[in-house]
Amino acid sequence: MYKVKYGGKKGKTIELEESPDLVAVRTKDNKNMDEVSLSRATQDVLSDSVQIAKFPDSGVTIIKVAEEETPPPMMSRGGGASRELSGPPDTARRDATRAALKQEEDIRFAGRVLQDKDTGEVTLYTENFFVKFYDTTKEEDCLAVIGKYSLTVKDKLAFAKNAYFVCASEGTGLKVFEIAEKVLNEKVVEYCHPELVQERRFKGIHPFQWHLSKTNINGNAIDAHVNIEAAWKITKGKGATIAVIDDGIDIEHPEFAGRVVHPFDATSQQGTGRPIADDENHGTACAGMACASGLKDGASGTAPESLLMPIRLRSGLGSMSEANAFAWAAQNGADVISCSWGPTDGDWWDPQHPLHNKQTPLPDSTRMAMEFALTQGRNGKGCVILFAAGNGNEPTANDGYVSHPGIITVAACNDTGKRSVYSDYGKQVWVAFPSGDFAWKALRHPAPLSPGLRTTDRTATAGYDTTSYTNSFGGTSGACPGMAGVVALMLAANPALTPVQIKDIIKNSCDLIDPEGGEYDANKHSIYYGYGRINAGKAVENARNFGKPAAAPAKATPAKTTPAKTSTTKTKAQVPVVEGSIRVGTTDTALNNEAIKTAAKNLTGIALQVAPAKKTLRLVYQINVDGKQIVSNSKPGEYVGGTTARTKLLGIAFSLEGSEAKKYTVEYAVKFENEAALVQGKNGSFCGTIGKTGKAIQGISIVIK
Repeated sequence: MYKVKYGGKKGKTIELEESPDLVAVRTKDNKNMDEVSLSRATQDVLSDSVQIAKFPDSGVTIIKVAEEETPPPMMSRGGGASRELSGPPDTARRDATRAALKQEEDIRFAGRVLQDKDTGEVTLYTENFFVKFYDTTKEEDCLAVIGKYSLTVKDKLAFAKNAYFVCASEGTGLKVFEIAEKVLNEKVVEYCHPELVQERRFKGIHPFQWHLSKTNINGNAIDAHVNIEAAWKITKGKGATIAVIDDGIDIEHPEFAGRVVHPFDATSQQGTGRPIADDENHGTACAGMACASGLKDGASGTAPESLLMPIRLRSGLGSMSEANAFAWAAQNGADVISCSWGPTDGDWWDPQHPLHNKQTPLPDSTRMAMEFALTQGRNGKGCVILFAAGNGNEPTANDGYVSHPGIITVAACNDTGKRSVYSDYGKQVWVAFPSGDFAWKALRHPAPLSPGLRTTDRTATAGYDTTSYTNSFGGTSGACPGMAGVVALMLAANPALTPVQIKDIIKNSCDLIDPEGGEYDANKHSIYYGYGRINAGKAVENARNFGKPAAAPAKATPAKTTPAKTSTTKTKAQVPVVEGSIRVGTTDTALNNEAIKTAAKNLTGIALQVAPAKKTLRLVYQINVDGKQIVSNSKPGEYVGGTTARTKLLGIAFSLEGSEAKKYTVEYAVKFENEAALVQGKNGSFCGTIGKTGKAIQGISIVIK
């Protein structure tokens, strides 16, 4: 048994076991296994084997060897077959196959394969590691630990402080698990895990674009759209950039002409993100759902004037390429990141499929890259990340990617305003967007009225269709980029919005569909539709008006202020109070109060702590001081800032740490010079800029709920 920990020393343990009949074969120059020349002897060994999985980015093919013919099982005294007497699984055929392949000139590696202990899901291990040291660790101490275990730095990662992508020497093999455990146990190491890779699966106004406006298909009136035309009266997305992380995207498609920016191939680390393999059709279809321009007889995305950032990701789930894709998007100006992929789904029509219960954790490397994008992208306001819920008709709680609290999980609804039969479900679902569907007689689920979604297809080659468009795209794969385009419209209407604010606005901008079958709770949330099907017109209008003062019915009463460093009174709910050199608050205190709106002098620094002091709850603040560096407090109440009156604070974020942190939410509002409207943040979202220039902070209000 091999174990890996995600989440640090006290994190979640993943258990893997060695397969007795699978072989991972890596070719030289990443060739396709079918193109490699093998000796007659090896061909004979492989004659009864079957290829069950491919990882084309690394030239790895998983082979299942044929079983050796065995005599009948031994019989117990009672006459039945005795499992106890059968012994351990026979690995002789597997090892013979490995030995034969290792003799071949074009084979670089023939190794053992690990499988998920519970589901049998194939998991590749590499000789690479993700290592994150505590922020306070000096660089020379980080490098000393890396050198202690004879590891080599491949990359110092930009998305987290003291984070490295390192590798062991070739041939280390399964010892990588032992090394990772030892490195993690070092006092200065926060996270460490081997690079584990699984198969990454896709979450699969022309008259056929029924999802955008009311239309008629084959005599059937379809009215299950997202009200896009109302949104387009305000904006079509100009000024916003959508990063589509997927397989290769046909950037020469006329629907994207003149709007492609910063293309990137996260798998090869070079190139422009175009398709390489013949089967790379998915990314072009997803990109079209988000931002196709809507040429005559073509297809329109939900944000037809937004910019497209194509990021090709052909690598497996959990790879470092996956983390680098998010970092690239954040560092190169993406406003929205669309991800129509994730763990392998169980068959949606088979309720007994073992993968329905498979737990897929989010690797620390990918999690930290996502959180870098969520907090540092868009000059500190944060990129908005969307994930397709999944197509397995199974709980979203099993998927660590869609379960991250910072992202928006998108489910699929059909052309009659009901759930698409395959769409995953759970409390993680935030919103629904139209997509294709299937009939399912077992549940009396009727056939859809349309073939699916119309979107872009690869040009000058065989894609999903023989033309440059397809009418049958679907799955939550189609729903996610469609919703990403709506988010781009929202940000084009109000670029100041943060990811947290976008989620809140979406929550109040949906049409409640399927009220009888949706199982909405008291908060109007459905495990199938989230807060309903998005109404793009309402979402853009609400985004544009966000932060504007509502018309007062009479005379507004100013909120009472609490002097700093004077009150340690708790509310009835026993919520801690923040005490320090600036305004403090509790659940009874409004954020948008007159006290900070009228602030005049720039802040030079802050020193805050929870009062009364608690070891189980700590307030952490990160500040951009004069555009030189992001600094943070290392202990409660520590002063962070400048030492002269000329110091300017250009950005700030607050978060909570400690064993009780999950019980509370920290919200804050920031007053910037020459700005009447307050910028609001929550749970670590950055207010202001992480750059060298920006407006100075003149007041801050904090509430712990």
